[in-house]
Amino acid sequence: METMDEYTSFVAVGDSFTEGMSDVLPDGSYRGWADLLAARFAQRTPGFRYANLAVRGKLIGQIVDEQVDTAAAMTPDLITLVGGLNDVLRPKVDMGRVRGLLEEAVERLAPACKQLVLMRSPGRNGPVMERVRPRMEELFAHVDDLAARHDALVVDLYGTPVLADQRLWGVDRLHPTAEGHRRIAEAVWETLGHEAGHDWRAALPPHVPPGWLLRRGSDLRFAKQYLWPWIVRRATGRSSGDGRPPKRPELVPYEPS
Repeated sequence: METMDEYTSFVAVGDSFTEGMSDVLPDGSYRGWADLLAARFAQRTPGFRYANLAVRGKLIGQIVDEQVDTAAAMTPDLITLVGGLNDVLRPKVDMGRVRGLLEEAVERLAPACKQLVLMRSPGRNGPVMERVRPRMEELFAHVDDLAARHDALVVDLYGTPVLADQRLWGVDRLHPTAEGHRRIAEAVWETLGHEAGHDWRAALPPHVPPGWLLRRGSDLRFAKQYLWPWIVRRATGRSSGDGRPPKRPELVPYEPS
């Protein structure tokens, strides 16, 4: 396996999870685990280049159509691919099609880089997770199979209990907090063969859950601010990523802010 020290370039492919939502910076932009990982690279390798093609809301078919060939043409040392969960979250999904598109993406990306990294993404504890768990596990079994056939690495976040803790998820209940993204970046770093700088698997301190009234108030705010707009977009065939350019479209030297 190549070591991270030998990498001089990194391209991230995916959706909002890789774009970095909900790791919000003071200027309102998103950072996220991929930016944190690129910063780690840049500290060790002068001139390290980084592109992030991820766009929120993208389905696996859109990732294949809009990002995969672009990433492959950049011929970076490292590519990360995380996709398919937006498909899984929809009320109806053709899992055979999702598996086929993910395989197509891997077949194009693996030969274009020194190391392809796939992911078994985390899931927040709660009723939505229980509804989609069988689909997620079907997707992740396919990820494992593709990795074995194409010499890709798999970052197993799904099997880490702390990453299901609701305190590591943003108010939209779909994306990790800054601390969640920090732990994910550390997990990728470790999977690439380096000693982790902190124990990203460590449990959070015990806490007393909020009372019923506070929980119901939080549920109402969530429904108004996030759930209802999501339902409207699904009903009208729109996506939060429509018309949005990639986060970092060019493979250029990375200078963390």
